[in-house]
Amino acid sequence: MSESLDYEKLKFKSGLEIHQQLDTKKLFCKCLGILRNDEPDLIIKRKLHAVAGESGEVDIAAQYQSSLKKEFIYQFYKNNNCLIELDEEPPHEINQEALKIALQISLLLNCRIIPITQIMRKTVVDGSNTSGFQRTVLIARDGVVETSLGKIRIDTICLEEDSARKISEDSGKIIYKLDRLGIPLIEIATAPDIKSPEQAKETALHIGEILRSCKVKRGIGTIRQDVNLSIRNENRVELKGVQDMKLFLKIIENEIMRQKKLSDSGKPTKAEVRNALPSGLTEFIRPMPGADRMYPETDLGLLKISRNFLNEIKKELPKLKSEIEGELNKTGLNQEMIKLLLNQNKVEEFKILAEIYKNPNFIAKMILLFPKEISAKIGKPLEKVEEIFDDVYIDILKALNEKKITESDVKETLTKISQGISLKETIKTEKINFENIEEKIINLIKNKPGLSINAYMGLVMSEFKGKIDGKNSMEIIKKFVK
Repeated sequence: MSESLDYEKLKFKSGLEIHQQLDTKKLFCKCLGILRNDEPDLIIKRKLHAVAGESGEVDIAAQYQSSLKKEFIYQFYKNNNCLIELDEEPPHEINQEALKIALQISLLLNCRIIPITQIMRKTVVDGSNTSGFQRTVLIARDGVVETSLGKIRIDTICLEEDSARKISEDSGKIIYKLDRLGIPLIEIATAPDIKSPEQAKETALHIGEILRSCKVKRGIGTIRQDVNLSIRNENRVELKGVQDMKLFLKIIENEIMRQKKLSDSGKPTKAEVRNALPSGLTEFIRPMPGADRMYPETDLGLLKISRNFLNEIKKELPKLKSEIEGELNKTGLNQEMIKLLLNQNKVEEFKILAEIYKNPNFIAKMILLFPKEISAKIGKPLEKVEEIFDDVYIDILKALNEKKITESDVKETLTKISQGISLKETIKTEKINFENIEEKIINLIKNKPGLSINAYMGLVMSEFKGKIDGKNSMEIIKKFVK
């Protein structure tokens, strides 16, 4: 390590803030949390005005944004939004499913759950919320993440509303879509215990694994990761949007170098919020907001988390990806199939089917590969094909156990089912009496002596029209042909 990046000498310290969308309806209403690309049903225009709080002081970040005199334009969708997102109606009771998921994540991070807590309003100064505040509630604290370089404390875990989605900015006008506003968002904040960029990355990856084990949204934009860091006990800088793990170390190292250069020249780092760029550098966004930006949500009562509710959640805690991989390895599945099961979120389906038919690799191939191959063959959307197959997998495996069909029949059986033929009719056309197969194969060999194994295989497959398993046929032939 070069002298310029000696983290211990620089007194480098850092913490993470991770924001992850949960896969439920919105946090304080029953609107759907899906994103839209069509034309909005309504347009609302508003401006930000900075006012003094109860202390008589104006927040510095709010004052800065107000001075820019920007106009905020909000796109409203009837199926995704209601009066709550327009700040024209009080919030409803907190989404219980979202609360359950947030508590699962908190327990997996070894946090202490707060049994009685106050939902708060957090001042928002960039126009990304129509009300000028974001509802947030502290649900857990004092957790820990174990890394190879030491423990990292989890300071707080909050459940909050996601912000509106920024579409464009031009000539002092910012356009937001309200489709994302109100989607449940879990915020995980670590203590400033991280002592190197490598430890920061390891911490982020471990927390990410825990998040993905629970019911969270997947894909671009569903998770946002910020890094807080400082050197030499100077001001903290918050880096927004550091979620690309390929650039993670580069962004932090570049920011350390930027701060060191300022510090060395006698210009201590300013407390500010900066944006991470694709180049690995950062750019100024705004001053760091003041500390006192929260006040109680007067439209909602205290949030109470009962011991019984928490005990039920503890019984159903999801397993981590590493634990699931270990279990799947024991079944004999190869790594490629394990990876596909995890990526396609079909582990539970696999486990259920594996209890019915004792060939894990065949079951994995049936639910992971056959639908794609058949979809391409018949020109039907994969989603439709999978929907059809989900209803017949169990019956097909029962037919395999009862020897009504063989594994080599299954793809053709599924193809016919996807084309509208019933399972009963499909199995009926494929059904064959397997009791006398060996005897019939022996007779074929006797009637055609002196042929090669492959030649006999051709005769067998022709005789049975491809309706018996090739592997089993070859084993029988080899028993009687040298």
